Amino acid sequence: MAYILLVRHGENEWVKEHRLAGWIEGVHLNENGREQARQTAAHLAHLPLTHIYSSPLERCRETAEFIAQSHQLPIQFLPEIGEVRYGDWEGQKIAELAKEPLWQVVQHFPSRLEFPAGETLRGVQSRAVEVLEKLGRAHPEQMVVVCSHADLIKLVLAHYLGVHIDLFQRIVISPASVSIVHLPANGRIYILRLNDDGPIKKMGGEEKPDAPEVVAENE
Repeated sequence: MAYILLVRHGENEWVKEHRLAGWIEGVHLNENGREQARQTAAHLAHLPLTHIYSSPLERCRETAEFIAQSHQLPIQFLPEIGEVRYGDWEGQKIAELAKEPLWQVVQHFPSRLEFPAGETLRGVQSRAVEVLEKLGRAHPEQMVVVCSHADLIKLVLAHYLGVHIDLFQRIVISPASVSIVHLPANGRIYILRLNDDGPIKKMGGEEKPDAPEVVAENE
């Protein structure tokens, strides 16, 4: 199965203002976010990427475009890797939401959480993992970029790391960072990178990561 490169979108003004953008349209990368995306594309330029998938939201589309341009690849948009649907919370500032009784559930028991008129985090994790497994089967041993959002990427990594969903916020995913999951045919899943914002090194003298050598280094 595939090497899945999970790329978070770059910075936007809503991130700086600590507001939940969710699926609100018109949230674009700011100048710093564009530079972050440009740097990430440069860090991935030497890798033999074969496919690029993105959340349909603008901040991810714009991030993915930098990577697509450097590899001359089309972008395919998948709603399944789109942002959490925060429902009535979308557009609000975190400081105001923190006053809500539901905020304590968000912080301590996210497995029980359903956003008002929105999704459950378990549902988000399920839809994201399901589509990544499909991509893994569709692109065996190929390197595939998936440009998405912080909470979704954290939920995916928590699943593959065996971390309970109540603890998923312990994982940090920075803007324009790269996390790499190898989904091999033998079912032995490896996290090769987590929240990496630097150059992705070639491993084992190859153009793509080699799972057995990576495991040997880590064990």
